[in-house]
Amino acid sequence: MGFSQGLSGLNAASDNLDVIGNNVANQSTVGFKSGTATFSDVFASSRVGLGVQVTGVTQSFSTGDISSTGNELDMAIDGSSGFFRMEDTDGSVLYTRNGEFTKNSSNEIVNAQGQKLTGFAPGSVGSDPVVLTVPTGTSAPQATTSVDVSSGTLDADAEPITENFDPTDSTTYSSMTQTTVYDSLGSAHTLSQYYVKTDTANQWNVHYLLDGDAATAQTSSLTFATNGQLTSPTAPVTLTYDLESATDLAIEFDYGDKMTQYAGESSITASQDGYAIGQYSALEIASDGTLYATYTNGQREAFGIVALASFSNPSGLQPEGGNAWSETSSSGAPSLGQPGSNNLASIVGQSVESSNVDVNEELVNLIIAQRVYQANSQTIKTQDNILQT
Repeated sequence: MGFSQGLSGLNAASDNLDVIGNNVANQSTVGFKSGTATFSDVFASSRVGLGVQVTGVTQSFSTGDISSTGNELDMAIDGSSGFFRMEDTDGSVLYTRNGEFTKNSSNEIVNAQGQKLTGFAPGSVGSDPVVLTVPTGTSAPQATTSVDVSSGTLDADAEPITENFDPTDSTTYSSMTQTTVYDSLGSAHTLSQYYVKTDTANQWNVHYLLDGDAATAQTSSLTFATNGQLTSPTAPVTLTYDLESATDLAIEFDYGDKMTQYAGESSITASQDGYAIGQYSALEIASDGTLYATYTNGQREAFGIVALASFSNPSGLQPEGGNAWSETSSSGAPSLGQPGSNNLASIVGQSVESSNVDVNEELVNLIIAQRVYQANSQTIKTQDNILQT
C-alpha cells in the first residue's frame, strides 16, 4: 500500500512549509539566519522505498545587510565569521548575531533578553572574557606640561619699544596673546604672552604672566633671521609657577619652527596638553571592537573590547530561541578573538545586521512546497481509488 509513502511526503512537506513560514515571519528580525529543511529517503529490505523523512534544518550564516540605527550601543558584525558572546542570567553562555544592545541598571551592556555582552579588558585580548560595563564616572584632570605654537607670526614693521614693560599699559608691548592652561586639580589659568619688539634688529622679548599677575612674570627672547625664520631659542622655554592649592606648574613653551616674523598683523595660535575634569558623555565603537568612553573635556578612554566567537562548523550550533545559539559537539568549541583579527569580521557601530532572509526566494520555495504537498495528497487519493477498485 502507498499510503505510508504519501503520508510521509505530506508530513515532510508540512515541515518544509513550517521552515519557510518561519523564515518569512523573521524577515525583519535583526540577526536572524534563514533555515532550509533537508530530506532523505526511507528504505527497508524491499526495493520499494517507504517514503521521505526530514533529516534536519540547515541554517545559512551568510551576512545580512547592515543598516544604521543611530543607537549608541547597537553593533553589527560586518562579515560571516563571528558571533557576539553573551552571558545568560543563569550563567550559561550563548552566541548571537543580534547587536541590539542597551544598558541595564548596573550599566552592563545587555540585549532584550537580559543576556550580557562579554569581551576583554583593554590590553587583555585572549584572557577570560568579562561582562562589558559602560563607565559612568569622571575623567581625571591633567595639568598642562607643554604649550606648542601651531602657527604664529610677529609684525616685522612694528615700532621698537624702549619703555619698561607694564602689562597694564598697552604702549609697553607690541602684541599680546593668551592660552588657557590647567593645574593638577583641573582649575583653569590664563597664561598671557606679551611680545615686545626691541631696538635690536629682528629681536623680541616675551613676558609670560599667569592670571595677569605681574609678580609671576618670566621672560625670554626671540631672534629671527632676515628671511623671517626663528633662529633662537632652539629649545622650549621652561616656565614654572608656584601654586597654593595645586601642584606647581612646570610648562615647556615650544615655538618650534612655526614662529615667524613677517610684515603684517601679529597672530599666534598655540595648543596645550592639559584639561579639566570631564563627565561621561557618549560611547564610541571602533571597527576592531574597542569601546571608548568620551568625556566633556574632550578625552577618549578605552574601557573594553568586544569578543567575537567563531566556530569550525556554525551549522552545528543549537538554536536556543531569542536569536541565540549554543555550542554543541558538532559545532566545535568557540575560538574567541578581537574583531578584525584572525579572520574574524569587523564591527560597525550604531548599526545592526538585518535578517538574511530573501523574501522573493522564500515565496518561490513556498510555491514549490505547496505543489509537493498537493502531489503527495494526490498519491494518497490515487491509492484510495485503486484500493476501492
